[in-house]
Amino acid sequence: MQTLVIPLLPRFPALLDSSPGDTAWVITSTLLASAVATPVIGRLGDMYGKRRMLLVSLLMLVAGSVIAALSYSLVPLIIGRVVQGLAVGVIPLGISIMRDELPLERLAGATALMSASLGVGGALGLPAAAFLVEQSDWHMLFWTSAAAGVLVLVAVLVVVPESPVRGGGRFDFLGALGLSVALICLLLGVSKASTWSGATTTGLFVVAAVVLGLWGWWELRSPQPLVDLRTTARRQVLLTNIASAVFAFAMFAQSLVLPQVLQLPASTGHGLGQSLLVTGLVLVPSGLVMMATAPLSAKISNARGPRVTLILGALVVAIGYSAGVFMLTAVWQLVVVSAVIGAGIGLGYGAMPALIMGAVPASETAAANSLNTLMRAIGTSVSSAVAGVVLTQVGVPFSFQLIMGLGAATALLAVVVAAFIPSARPVS
Repeated sequence: MQTLVIPLLPRFPALLDSSPGDTAWVITSTLLASAVATPVIGRLGDMYGKRRMLLVSLLMLVAGSVIAALSYSLVPLIIGRVVQGLAVGVIPLGISIMRDELPLERLAGATALMSASLGVGGALGLPAAAFLVEQSDWHMLFWTSAAAGVLVLVAVLVVVPESPVRGGGRFDFLGALGLSVALICLLLGVSKASTWSGATTTGLFVVAAVVLGLWGWWELRSPQPLVDLRTTARRQVLLTNIASAVFAFAMFAQSLVLPQVLQLPASTGHGLGQSLLVTGLVLVPSGLVMMATAPLSAKISNARGPRVTLILGALVVAIGYSAGVFMLTAVWQLVVVSAVIGAGIGLGYGAMPALIMGAVPASETAAANSLNTLMRAIGTSVSSAVAGVVLTQVGVPFSFQLIMGLGAATALLAVVVAAFIPSARPVS
């Protein structure tokens, strides 16, 4: 869902009779909705049942897809994308159900694969969307996602049991409102920094900082907070979340460079002149490698601990980006670069849930995993904004090389942060 509409962005102004700035909200609206929904759904899952909230999230996915599929103008499409964004909590909820249901020897591999699916889905979404756009009407993108959502919904009803682990308590509505306002202001400021005025974005950042401070004060005094900041402040949880945000920044940078290099006309001397479908297919190996390395991530975590796995994953990502600084002149080079980066992402993303779950009680698993997912989303948002500024302010091809270099640098920063995470005992 995150990458589904990216191939359509250049076409949306004509298709929806709107400006490029307005059609960008098709992406931004989903980002904001997912940021708000992720911590809320996680907390509700801990309170009222993870499977129940998983089903609610999938219903949101189907409903948002149908609304978007029936849209022929901008506003209904944005509404559909907002409802789709409310479904992003399926990943942390799924990981939390696995912790409650699976035997210990299977937990690491299962959660690693589930966590890596965040990257796998993004990598596979681009070619799938490109194929559907080139072969049929763009509305088929959303009819297809609605059908997939229904299939998953039925599968969950049939296969997934309700977790008996409940946190109970009352829902912190004021905490949810405060965090939502802070996140919306923060992410709007980040995503629109290159298009809105400096005063507007500065104001958004100031409001975000003030509201976040007040929210923290309230959460520390609330008997049943939305986010237990005392648990979040534990060294293992805090550093894992910081490393996750930095790691996600590095992960997303390639998705903003490689498609442009592939699609720029060869006559420019900096592009490869490939079609939209070929561009998507080049990124498929990255998603497949992520899926293949997730079980390896679990094995390393079982043997050496998840901190080692996260460090190793970040190092592999840094190697991939470093190679990308010099390997942007042929299709096969881009396949290799994206596959190496994908291998690192599969390793790193597989280790993050293990680090989080090793430091929080079972009754707070969904909320803690949701916060970690949110930190990844913030990292990708900042990456997108920074890359956008570089692409507009620095000439090609130096902007491409600079972004790849930034990806390598942030991956190495994730290594440094992860090195300070306390060592956890191996799962087995």
